[in-house]
Parts: sequence; structure tokens; C-alpha cells
Amino acid sequence: MVGQSVANEFQGIRRSKCQQSRDRTQIYEGADNVLMKRLQALRTEMRARTSTQSAELDAYLVPMYDEHQSQYLMEADQRIRFLTGFTGTIGEVVVLMRSAAIWTDDRYIEQADQELNCAWRLFRTGERPTVAEYLLSELSPEARVGADPQLVPHHAWKALETELSADYIRMVPINRNLVDMIWGGRRPAPRSGAIKVHPVRFAGERWDSKVARLRANLTAMRCDGMIVTSLTEVAYLLNLRGSDIPHVPVFKAYLLVTHRELLLYTNTSRETLGLKNHLKAHSCHNENCVQLRDYGDVWRDLRTLAQHWHRLLVPGAVVFDTGASEAIHATLPRNIVFERPSPIIFLRAQKNQVERQGMRQAHIRDGVAMCEVLSRLEERFIAGDHITELSLAREIDHARKTQNNSEGIAFPTSVAYGVHSSMPNYTPSNRTNIELSEGMVLIDSGGQYEDGTTEVSRTLHLGEPTAEQIRAYTNVLIGMIRLSMLTFPENLKPAELDALARGPVWGSMNDYPHGTGHGIGSYSSVRESPISISYTAKQRFTFKEGYFFSNEPGYYKNGAFGIRLENVLEVVDTGKMHPTGYKFLAFQDVTLVPFEQKMIDRTLLSVPEKKWLNDYNARIRQHVGSELKRKHKMDAFYWMMNKTRHVPEYVTEADYNGVATTRHDHLSIAGALTIGFLLTRFVLN
Repeated sequence: MVGQSVANEFQGIRRSKCQQSRDRTQIYEGADNVLMKRLQALRTEMRARTSTQSAELDAYLVPMYDEHQSQYLMEADQRIRFLTGFTGTIGEVVVLMRSAAIWTDDRYIEQADQELNCAWRLFRTGERPTVAEYLLSELSPEARVGADPQLVPHHAWKALETELSADYIRMVPINRNLVDMIWGGRRPAPRSGAIKVHPVRFAGERWDSKVARLRANLTAMRCDGMIVTSLTEVAYLLNLRGSDIPHVPVFKAYLLVTHRELLLYTNTSRETLGLKNHLKAHSCHNENCVQLRDYGDVWRDLRTLAQHWHRLLVPGAVVFDTGASEAIHATLPRNIVFERPSPIIFLRAQKNQVERQGMRQAHIRDGVAMCEVLSRLEERFIAGDHITELSLAREIDHARKTQNNSEGIAFPTSVAYGVHSSMPNYTPSNRTNIELSEGMVLIDSGGQYEDGTTEVSRTLHLGEPTAEQIRAYTNVLIGMIRLSMLTFPENLKPAELDALARGPVWGSMNDYPHGTGHGIGSYSSVRESPISISYTAKQRFTFKEGYFFSNEPGYYKNGAFGIRLENVLEVVDTGKMHPTGYKFLAFQDVTLVPFEQKMIDRTLLSVPEKKWLNDYNARIRQHVGSELKRKHKMDAFYWMMNKTRHVPEYVTEADYNGVATTRHDHLSIAGALTIGFLLTRFVLN
């Protein structure tokens, strides 16, 4: 047992707005008082969970997931937000009778500190204490920890169960969610919008062809079937899209795939003739049609059909996907469960030719939308117009929605001005919204189009940037360019590229608290496995031609300003081979939005980096420029032409000495080691 002696060690991050002495009585008013009543109501429900082992629950866990372990949630599943007031998208809550704690990612710590009242201890994910360590420090032996098994990933449940068992603390499945009970009639109704067919002209492949490829994978693994729990995987496999979750075109459903049957479990009230025709659901009696069943029937069918299976593939955790829930595993006999990463993840990640072309075209239209907004922003700012973070975010969203094939935005648009830009995941709200003035503005946004998904980050300066800001921006840009320029053998792991982008930022003795890149879907989730470019990533999946991913280095000076530049890259085949037989791959930027010229110190860029920038700007002029002219958006066109003007690639002799000095400082030991490591890795493989 981690005894009570360490309990004081786990008081959480020092809260900026809270009384430092915990001995004083804290008075809560307004919204904080409402949240305290909810916390007390949850504890009342915990006391009511009686069993033969104990009279009550000693702790209750609330994860930031729905039944499908989705990365984004509908309002009805925002349980942590309802209970705590925290609006971030990453979090895990533990409620005990005398204390309450929340863990969140480093990117959300400042936001959580502002939004949470002082009843909550705040911890940083990845640092001590872990949830298990905290529970062990706070609870006595034989204590009971409850959670909704439909919301907790199986691997997380088992890991916690194992750690707590050292002190005889039990994990207890509570099938009726306690937060939903106290939410009651105020809980928003779950969204259950129409399911629409995603045409082959956008998908590039029929759904029955995708199922055939999946079944071939299942045969190779000697599996009788697979339960598909991820909403984005269900949507991809069946060429369907929905609107149940904001910004992600999915619908709540489970899919059971066997060699003889396809069973789709969803809200049957939204069945349409078009859906049934698409899935060949009329009189379905063979393996190439889909039987439609009610969402809740999946549990009964799993128990019944499991009696006939020898091995069922149940998705395991991989990169951004957490795998199936504890409830799925508890429903199945342990001896038939074959837990592995879903094969659909890898089928989906490698886009076909139609999807690749669609992604490129979607990013051209996205570039048009961004150029329209950013050109107006500068014009209006100079004219003295009143512009706020929220008003600019709404303008960006509107510009996207007017583009062809638009299906809205891919995530809430972030416009972060001034000190707000130092928070990597800041999203403006009515409470935090401020007016733009002279200073740094970081914009992170993306769109959903029927032919692709986009994401782009740009940092602007409404005024004259300081030398510190220019240097920081240029270092971030250099890191982005270095990654984009890379040609590499196909066996290189994504994590090994992280240092290439971070090197210039490390050289300034800084770092950024997020990954450099992640996979991105095609009219799907903006964050998609299996690609994760982060030196902390343990997965060893490699790039393949047709993968798309983000390249987003950053720089954040706490309490001052932040910078992030993000492009989406396509993995392309160079057509060249290594003598050992490996293919050489390269990257092609599909995002086409200008950088902020006045923030670039060109003396820090090498000649190849300047050439890359000029080539990139030429592509913007060619593709986005022609579209702007076609639409008669001449103000945006001239703004774009100015922002993509040619950068001299060679320095004059008079500038040479100063350039040589800055280049030496910029590369630094960290940069040299980065390049040396990658060259070694490149040659050895």
C-alpha cells in the first residue's frame, strides 16, 4: 500500500485562484455553487451503491469517453464538463468522499486551472501521481472503486485493477452511470441524426470491397469475426457518414463482421430506403449484405453468437485508439477474445487514388477560404474595426462553409490573441473572448469536406513583432520545413522524425508540449491512427504511400505569446530504391496557406530552406491563386500574392559574417545531433 504518509504529496498542482490553506472553509457562489451541488449529489449516489461486500463506493471514476471511446463527444456524453465545468477534451476524474481530482494533458493545465473550482485537485497526465497511485494513497484496503464499464477502455480497466489489487482494492462495474443519474432530465437528448451514404466518387472504393479486404485480414489471423467499436471505422468501412458527434461525420453504432454475416447495430428509427438499398439490407441472407439491428441488441447478440466462435478479434489500444471497452470484454468468454489493433485502421490510413486527389482538392478550397478571411482581417484591422477572437473564428467557419463540398468544420476553431496564444489548446468562449489589437494571433482551424478533411495553423502579427518573436517564429518554420523536405527509407519510424522538427526549437532552449504530427482522415476524424510523430510514442508503425498527417511544430512562452505552424503532408513514393531493397519515400505539403512574411528572418534559413519556401509559395500562387481569380476574389488574390513574394535565396557578401554567426547559433549542438542521428539511421537501414 502507498500509505497515508504520502497523501500530502498528492495535493495537486498549485492552483492560481484558490486559497493556499486547505484548512479554511471555501465559499462557493454562482456557477461554482451549482457544480458543488452536483459533486455532492454524485457522492450521495456513491453511498447508495450497496452490495454484499460493502455499503458504498469509496471512489468513482469518470473518463472523457463515450461507449465507443471516441476522441470527440456529443453534448449528452460530456459528463466531465457537466460535473466539473472543465471544457477541455482530455481528462479523467476521480471522486472520493472527501476529495476530488482531475487529470488532464499538459496543454490543458492552464485552462483547467481557470475553469475548475477549488474543490478539485489538478494533476498533469503522465506525471505522478497516476490515478492508481492517488487511489492507493487515499483509500484503505478492501475499498471499492466504481466506474461505468462501457466508458472505460478494457486495457485501462485491467491496468488499474492490477495496480489496486496490491492493496486489495476492487474495481466494481456500475452499469448505470451515476453522472447520468444526477444529470437526470437536464441531460441533453443523445443526437441521432440521419445516416447518409458517402458516394464512391468520394470514397474511391465500394463498401463490399472494403469488407472483403477486412475478411482477408481476419482469415490470416484465423478469426471467426470482429466487433468494430470505433465510430470512424464503422463509417469508413460501410461508406456511411452521420452527424451524431459535432465536427466528426459519424453515427453511434457497433458493427459485427463475420465471414457469413454483417450486423449493424444503431438507432433503427433512422433507417431509410436509401440506407437499406446502399447496404443491400432488404431480405439479407448472405455475407455481402448488412442486417440492421437496434443499437442495444449488440449485447444480447454477442453473448449468443459467442457460443459458436473460436476466436473473435476485439480491437486493442493503438496510438489514438483506445480499443474496446471493458463492457465488451466482460460480455465475451475470455478464451475466444483475440485482442489486436483493428485492421481497419491500416486499411483506412492508406488513402486510395480518389481519396488522395480529394484531399488535395479540399486543401486548395481550404486555402481559398483562409486567404479570403486573412486578407479581410488585415484590411479591417488597419481600418480600426472591432474584431474579437470569437468574431474572427465565426468568420473563418463561415468562409469554409461557403466552399464547394463543405460539410462544416473539423473541430472548434481556435483564435488565440496575445497571452492566449501561449496556451496550446486555447479555444475562445464568451467568458474568455477578447478584442484583437497589435500583437500575436494564433489561428488553428480545419474543415470537413466530402472529399477530404483539412487542418491548418498559422500565426500572424497585427503590428510590429519583436526580435524575440521573429526568431521564435523562424525557428518553428525551419523545423516545419526540415520535416517537409525529408526523403527517407520506408522503414523509418515516425517517432524518429520528431527531433528533426523540434531541433531548431530545442536550439533556443524551448520545447512544445504536443506531438509534432498525427494522422488525418478523409472526411473523417482530424486525428487518426496509426501515425504519431512524437519522441514519446512507443508504436513502431511506418509511413506508407498515401498516408496523410500533420506537421505542426510550435513555440510557447508562458504568459506571453505562442506560435504554431501546421501543414498537412501527403506521403509520396519517390520511385527510388535503397540498395537493400527499401523504397524511398518523401512528403508533399497539401496545405496551401501563406506564412507571415514579416515574422521570417531569412538570414536564419539555409539556401535549401529558402528554395523550399519559394517553391511552396509558387504552388500557392498556382493553385489557390487561380481559384481566387476564378471566383473574382481579387482583394484576397493580391493579398496572397504579396504574402508569397519571392525570398532571395543567396545572401550578399556584406551580410555573410552575420549570417554565418546566426546559422551557427541556430543549429547548436541539439541541431547537429538531430541531423547526425537521422543520417546514421538513414545509412544503417
